[in-house]
Formats: sequence, structure tokens, C-alpha cells
Amino acid sequence: MGRMPDARLGRDYHLLWSATVSSRFGDALRTPALALLAATVTRDARVIAAVTVAAQVPPLLFGLLGGVYADRWDRRRTMAAVDGLRAVVVAALAVAIAVDGVGIVTLLVAAFLLAALGTLFDAASFALLPALVPPAALPQANGRLQAGAAVAGGFLGAPAAGLLFTAASALPFAVDAVTFAVAAALVLAVATSPRPHASGPDRRPRHERRASVWTDVREGIRFVRGDSTLWRINLLTAASNLAISGLLAVLVLYALDVLRVPPAGYGLFVAAAILGGVAGALGSGRIAARLGTVPALRTVLAVQTVALTGFAVSRHPVPAGLALAVFAAGTSVWNSLWASYGQQRVPARLLGRVGSVQRMVGLVTAPVGAALAGLVGAAYGTAPVALAAAGTFALVTIAAWRVLRPAAPTPDRAVPTTAGTPARPAPPRPR
Repeated sequence: MGRMPDARLGRDYHLLWSATVSSRFGDALRTPALALLAATVTRDARVIAAVTVAAQVPPLLFGLLGGVYADRWDRRRTMAAVDGLRAVVVAALAVAIAVDGVGIVTLLVAAFLLAALGTLFDAASFALLPALVPPAALPQANGRLQAGAAVAGGFLGAPAAGLLFTAASALPFAVDAVTFAVAAALVLAVATSPRPHASGPDRRPRHERRASVWTDVREGIRFVRGDSTLWRINLLTAASNLAISGLLAVLVLYALDVLRVPPAGYGLFVAAAILGGVAGALGSGRIAARLGTVPALRTVLAVQTVALTGFAVSRHPVPAGLALAVFAAGTSVWNSLWASYGQQRVPARLLGRVGSVQRMVGLVTAPVGAALAGLVGAAYGTAPVALAAAGTFALVTIAAWRVLRPAAPTPDRAVPTTAGTPARPAPPRPR
């Protein structure tokens, strides 16, 4: 994992990559540890689920505001400050657990606060990357960020969380606090001066820029809506997320009941998807260079439709696992190319806001898909969910081939300008 960043991407990119991987590793420790800790306090499924929901609500509540302040404040310092605050919050939680334990209210507040801070961090990091690497290297840089985060979270953090929690319930939170502190230090080590092609945060006169937070929010929304291709890509992302989130919501039941995956082998089954995602992320730069961004997006959807159809009709874990790996690879490629297209269209002063709008549009359908999958799975079993997901992807692919066309470069901005935050959640989460 340490070799993943390409030396040609430069020192500052290496620092950002290391900070991202450090934070992702800590997140992968904390998320399951919070659920395990909640289960030691109560066995009420509603209360335990509330801890998860508390971490999912802030991006919808504060995502657009995070984008505004990511455009107003120094992005590097904002990221470092947010990670410093998150280190303090998680360290305090670890101390509380070690001293006398915590209640559900404390867990709810901690989960909500950490996720709220994360919206500002995500918006700032979304806008920082193009100041660190050459425009042509952005697809590769985005892919390597995704690959590093997937390895740190899926292969290292998640398995380690249970072991650390078993040793001491406060331990995964203490390690998480350290990862946040390390990430903050790494971001602060990034050079303060942007590369010549990146114009950095909003430099408009103060009286133009500070009139209203909601004016700034509307400006970001107008930009996304005004670029027809960018808007269509985001709508396609939202539609595909409806299928992905539904499939992932019942994946464990589908694997156990339909594919007959042994419980002991489920981790290996999911690992195939993570490996596919890593491979797709690492290859996204080559795919973009060979096909072009928009043609590659259409091709990726077609490949994913075929893979998901194979997954839905398979009844053996090996071919189904291979199909899921191909599908996950497509998700990573889509995320990297989606970011690269936005990077070519968005002025630097709008990066935080436009990135936040894109994330909200892309992810708003995820809970709907999960809820629908639960209802269908309860009534008819999980097999129809997989078939419905494949059918949805087929419709999305047809739409993409009809409406996606490369747009002409903007006259005032023809260089990439957004970072590699996934438009679709990366497997094994919704994309």
C-alpha cells in the first residue's frame, strides 16, 4: 500500500494520499467499534440503528454549508483543523469509555459530531487535489486515493476493529484519534502555495463573496444545473445508486441464502469486491487516457450492467464473486472519471460548493434504494432485488448512451479542479 502513489505525482500529493489513507484506516476502526459498543449498552435494534443513522444525517444537513466554507477558507488549514478537532472528540470518547463507560446519548452525539465535521473536511479535500497535481494526472491521482482508502479500510481497518475492541473497548477509538492527529500533521506539511494552474480558494472581493451563505449555495447549485453534461452524469449516478444501495442492503442475505456462501467464507466473498474496486481505481487513469472521460463513463455502465446481470442469474459463489468484483471495479472507475470530468468544468472558486452539490445529488437515492430492497426482500426474497438492480442498471446504461456527450471546454477554465471524493459510495458500500 505504501507504494501506491506514483512518484511523478509529487511530494504534496504523497502527503495528501497518506493523510487520506490514515483517516480512512481510523474510520474503518471506529465505525464497527461504535456499533459493537452500542451493542454492549443495549440490545434494542432501534437504538443501535440510531447510532448508524446519526452518522448518516449530517452530510444531508450540512453538506452544502460545508461546501460554502470550503470555498471561503484556506482548504489545507481547514482540513488540518477539522482532523485536529476530530482527534480531540475521539480521544475524549476513548477516555470516557476507559474510565467508566458511556451511554447511548454519548455515542449518538459523538457519531453526529464526527460526521458533521467530516462534511467540511470532505468539501475541502474535494477542492484541494487540483492544486497539488498536474491536470493530466488527476484521473490517476483520484484512482490512487480511492485505492489507498479501500485497502486501508477494507483490508486493514475493518478486520483490525474487532480484534482491538476485543482487547479493550476503548482501544479502536484511541487508535482512531492517533490517525486523525497524524492526518492533520500530514496535511499541514503540504506546501501552502498552489501549483500555477490552480487558482485556489475564492479570491473575489469580500463584499461580493460574503453577501449570504445561501447565495453561495445557490451559485453552486446553478453551476451544476447549468452544465448539462455534468448534471446528467449526476442524475445517472443517483439512479445507479438506487440499485447499488438496494443490492448492498441485502447482500449478506443474498450471499448466504441464494449463493449458499458459508458464513465463514463471507469475508472472502466481500474481499473479492474490494479487490475489484482497488483494481478499477488503479486502472482508471489508463482507461480515461485511452477512451476519453465521457465515452469511458458510458462503457463502464455497459460493463457493469453485464456484470450485475451475471451476478443476479448466478447461483454459485465463485462466478457470482467474480461478477461482483468486475462490478466493483466499474464503480471505482466511474468515481474516478466522474471526478475527472468535474475537474475539467468547475472553476476553482466553486470547487467546494459544486462538489457538495454533486455528492448530495449522487447519494440522496441511497437510503431509498436500501429501504425498497428491504421491503422487496421481506416480501419476495432477495433474488428479485438483484434482478431489479440489474434491470435498473440496464435502463441507466441506455439513458447514458443516449444523453451523455462530451461538452466543449469552458473558456475560462479547461483544467481539472475537483478531488477524488467518490460520487458513488465505494464497495462494499453504495457508490
